[in-house]
Amino acid sequence: MDRKIVKTIKGVAASDGDGVKLTRIIGVPELDMLDPFLMLDSFASDNPGDYIGGFPEHPHRGFETVTYMIAGKMRHKDNAGHEGVIEAGGVQWMTAGRGILHSEMPEQTEGLLHGFQLWVNLPAKDKMLPPAYQEFSASEIPVEAFEGGTVRVVSGTSGAGTLGAVQGTATNPLYLDVTLDGVFTQSIPTTHSGFFYVIEGDIAGVPAGHAGILGEGDAVALPGVGRFLLIAGEKLNEPVARGGPFVMNTRAEILQAFDDYRSNRF
Repeated sequence: MDRKIVKTIKGVAASDGDGVKLTRIIGVPELDMLDPFLMLDSFASDNPGDYIGGFPEHPHRGFETVTYMIAGKMRHKDNAGHEGVIEAGGVQWMTAGRGILHSEMPEQTEGLLHGFQLWVNLPAKDKMLPPAYQEFSASEIPVEAFEGGTVRVVSGTSGAGTLGAVQGTATNPLYLDVTLDGVFTQSIPTTHSGFFYVIEGDIAGVPAGHAGILGEGDAVALPGVGRFLLIAGEKLNEPVARGGPFVMNTRAEILQAFDDYRSNRF
């Protein structure tokens, strides 16, 4: 059964980090979360004043952050000695686990910076695992051509069987970057929540800057002309307790996270 669009969400203007202007799609009053997805931000500007402050050092615990760049460069650095630059077309899938301190700063002072950050919840059994990374450059992400377009397979498996670069993550996610002039079809497990975000053009009647939330089913068929992200992940169906940069299952665990952070135990 094909999944239908059950809701259309328009991104809300927001800011984060040191004044970075962005659009928040998930994590807003209209859509607080879409299990297992906690937040989706889009940042896109060619005005350095909108992004130059970046995201100075901050903590995370209990979930994953996925940074996917469309244009520009972002340098990341953490308190475990890990450092690198995510360039256009590249992805960093960071599992914060039991705790990490990191920064994400633009590696440019002019030009277009465009990308996305997705927060993916972790199941209770994985929330206190050691932090881990998967990073891939644009050339390392498989690209598959189909009649009517191309798809970059960041995570999951395409309809034609192309395996994504990111593997082994807890919620068995699907993360596709699709350029389309026609119809795109993709199977999605019935255990997964799913949505798509339109970067350019119009996809299935959803315009750029909007997300289409998908209902139940085992596949989706999306007609249109443009570019979009198609994202899905296995529902955890677990309690969610949030405290800023920490996402756990209980309030007591959130309080412990703040205590550990203040006590330099990250």
